[in-house]
Amino acid sequence: MELEEKPKYGEPRKYDPTFKGPIQNRGCTDIVCCILFIVAVLGYIAVGILAWSQGDPRKVIYPTDSRGQFCGQAGTPLEKKPFLFYFNIMKCASPMVLLEFQCPTTQMCVDKCPEKFMTLLKAYANRKDFDYYKNFCKEGVTNTMGIPEILKLGLCPAMLTPSKPFTRRCFPALGQKGGVITVGNNSHFDDGTGNMRDAKDLVDGVKNATVVIEARQVVMKIFEDYTQSWYWILLGLVIAMLTSLLFIILLRFLAGIMVWVMIAMVILVLGYGIFHCYMEYAALKGEPGSNVTLQELGFQTDFTVYLQIRQTWLAFMIILAIVEVIIILLLIFLRKRILIAVALIKEASRAIGHVMCSLFYPLFTFLLLAMVIAYWAVTAVFLSTSNEPIYKVFNETECEHSRKTCDPANYTTSSMKAQCPDSECLFAFYGGETVYHKYLIGLQFYNVFLFFWCANFVTALGQMTLAGAFASYYWAFVKPDDMPAFPVFSSLGRSLRYHTGTLAFGSLILSIIQIIRVLLEYLDHKLKGAQNKFAKFLLCCLKCCFWCLEKFIKFLNRNAYIMVAIYGKNFCTSARDAFLLLMRNMIRVAVLDKVTDFLLFLGKLLIVGLVGIFAFFFFSGRVKAFEDTAPHLHYYWVPILTVVVGSYLIAHGFFSVYAMCVDTLFLCFCEDLERNDGSAARPYYMSSTLHEILWKNKAEDPSASDEDVQLKQQHTPEDAT
Repeated sequence: MELEEKPKYGEPRKYDPTFKGPIQNRGCTDIVCCILFIVAVLGYIAVGILAWSQGDPRKVIYPTDSRGQFCGQAGTPLEKKPFLFYFNIMKCASPMVLLEFQCPTTQMCVDKCPEKFMTLLKAYANRKDFDYYKNFCKEGVTNTMGIPEILKLGLCPAMLTPSKPFTRRCFPALGQKGGVITVGNNSHFDDGTGNMRDAKDLVDGVKNATVVIEARQVVMKIFEDYTQSWYWILLGLVIAMLTSLLFIILLRFLAGIMVWVMIAMVILVLGYGIFHCYMEYAALKGEPGSNVTLQELGFQTDFTVYLQIRQTWLAFMIILAIVEVIIILLLIFLRKRILIAVALIKEASRAIGHVMCSLFYPLFTFLLLAMVIAYWAVTAVFLSTSNEPIYKVFNETECEHSRKTCDPANYTTSSMKAQCPDSECLFAFYGGETVYHKYLIGLQFYNVFLFFWCANFVTALGQMTLAGAFASYYWAFVKPDDMPAFPVFSSLGRSLRYHTGTLAFGSLILSIIQIIRVLLEYLDHKLKGAQNKFAKFLLCCLKCCFWCLEKFIKFLNRNAYIMVAIYGKNFCTSARDAFLLLMRNMIRVAVLDKVTDFLLFLGKLLIVGLVGIFAFFFFSGRVKAFEDTAPHLHYYWVPILTVVVGSYLIAHGFFSVYAMCVDTLFLCFCEDLERNDGSAARPYYMSSTLHEILWKNKAEDPSASDEDVQLKQQHTPEDAT
């Protein structure tokens, strides 16, 4: 007797008369991972408490003087002195500025920046001028002190130059007259020692000081833009939410029509985008500076500069044209499959009609994700500002103690001051040498890793909850009588009570891959200037491999959660069962499930395109009707980009309900075919419409076996329930 050959992708499911959908009698799964997740979250809370007790966000907001005090901080003696003044801005031209992020010159908080040229020598001769000059000197300067004594003790700067406040710092008011750099309308100035200097000598100092704060400047401008436009951004996101909800509701009742309308509108929106880019490209013809290339322009913090270049609009036009052509070609080649996918979406609409509260479940997911993101962001800010002020020795002449740490409280009587009389103990940066500060980078890494883990856990909880609800619909023999009263809440309760460990396990695997990708991106950033081509190639291959691995794990997790929601088994068993089931139905997965995902992606693309076009015309002031209404911003791309990204996330949240419904129905359908045969004794649980569509798809498939076709002919849709 010959042994029967074992099926390549596992044994198909057997008929079980007691199986009625999601198993009610189940036990806890992946308990070890559940305990690990709870311990990790408790540790995350401890890290947050530690960061909040040590951190000080004022270090990001306020500039710091040479003694480590914050300029303009409310409730302090410096509350009315919001600007930072440099005694000698030209010392900021030192390369050490870019290494230590601090100018080797005394800095103090002032109530306003100097408005005129003045030297200590000339001001000392006039009582009124000297009183004005003392506003930019340290405390303790009196009229009885001599100039040599004042300069020796470093109490006053040798000169003042006309300055303007910029990001709460006083920088020389540089300008140009006839191609010559000027400061305060003068091309030369007295440096306080009797020497005349060119105004261009100030440029390097201002440039280096600006490099130190340029990132903060951009962040502050973006923050200001958000404060000016947050309510309009919120309105745009509400419009995106209402539009998404309207699309979902219309899909419920007019699935076939809406899908084709959606396809046509996506093509039209992309076509309009191509037309608009061409009009902008043509309008810039002959404009001064519009022919500059992006490579010649380099990186600019003001992104509106790029919109004044023809090459930018040409690039946009080419990208949109490529996307348009790809979508049209896909629609042509998949036209028959689209008809089947539309029918599957109709079936999903019926399921959602019986589980209407599933449409609002994404709001709960958004709320949990917002809490995770907010906790991560706040903890990251407090961790990054939990260092202590570090003071270092700065001097003009050679000194063995140069750049060593010092204590400003007793520096004047220290041995370092005695050996280097012209040196000063100035605030350098925020750091620390305690055990806490040594492991600060590790805590930041832990913060990022737990952010990924918690965010993936929330997403996984949503997928398992929806899968359980829609599985309850599918396996109800008489719909909706055999369904639970509250399928979403029942599924949520089962997921949290029995499968927290499984959710933690799946999200942990995904988080490890994501954190590896973050590390690879960090290495890539560090190796940008490296000449080792093999290292670059290897890094590129690793990034590609881990990107593919992340996509595969997401796909596997999603289907594993569906099997967990139905059978209540652990993660590994469910992932194996889901994978084997999909492999036994590989053709259906390739030609049907993914086509449905493509159509739902077009829906998200349409909503993002419509809301994005509206946001562009509103915030850019291109429409005269909105000129007075739109806020005046530094970068109008900030709210536009926020609305576009937010719209995609909102649309993704709502359409993910449909996507999860389709995936769940698809897996249940595959199981239904293996368990039952459509006879009176073993009837199908699928609807007659779904039976007809998917069996028709199988019968028409060239790879279908003769047995499959015979089954199709034997069990017609009328046999189905």
